[in-house]
Amino acid sequence: MKPISLSPEAVLELAEAAAWYETRQYGLATRFLQEIDHTQRTIQLRPLSFPKLATISIDLEIRRALLPRFPYALVFIELHAETRILAVAHLKRDPGYWLNRLQDT
Repeated sequence: MKPISLSPEAVLELAEAAAWYETRQYGLATRFLQEIDHTQRTIQLRPLSFPKLATISIDLEIRRALLPRFPYALVFIELHAETRILAVAHLKRDPGYWLNRLQDT
């Protein structure tokens, strides 16, 4: 099982989303973060079970894991040593806004 890392932009998106949820209802950020953790564990166990968004090369595919109760997805790519989450993407946001983050992979 590969470790998971988050891109710096994904860390920022995660923090902003959690802060927004906490301003809406006390404890909602905790539920959001628990769902993120659960989804990350599922990605670690079964990364190929998530649909492909794009194929960069023969061995690099971008995939998306939807959160069941929140309108977010974890956009990730499997690298040789790790699985990197490129974006914690709100589903209403412009699709593919995170593509420039592939330069770091």
